[in-house]
Amino acid sequence: MSTTTRTTRKTRVGDWIEARGLPGQPSRRGQITELLGRPGHEHYRVRWDERHESIVYPADGVIVIPRRAATGRRAG
Repeated sequence: MSTTTRTTRKTRVGDWIEARGLPGQPSRRGQITELLGRPGHEHYRVRWDERHESIVYPADGVIVIPRRAATGRRAG
């Protein structure tokens, strides 16, 4: 999995987050439900596939996948 990439695209509600798992553990995936913070200090409320929510700060190992790109990759 790649690490965080900086782009000029603005993160939006509905985009997906993929977070690298601990060694030996799978990656986690969740959907952004709320944008928090201010420009330069953004963070997100995320509803994870496991059905719980948490706050996520952008970091190494966390990528944002635009909603459109994520739809084709989503496994049922």
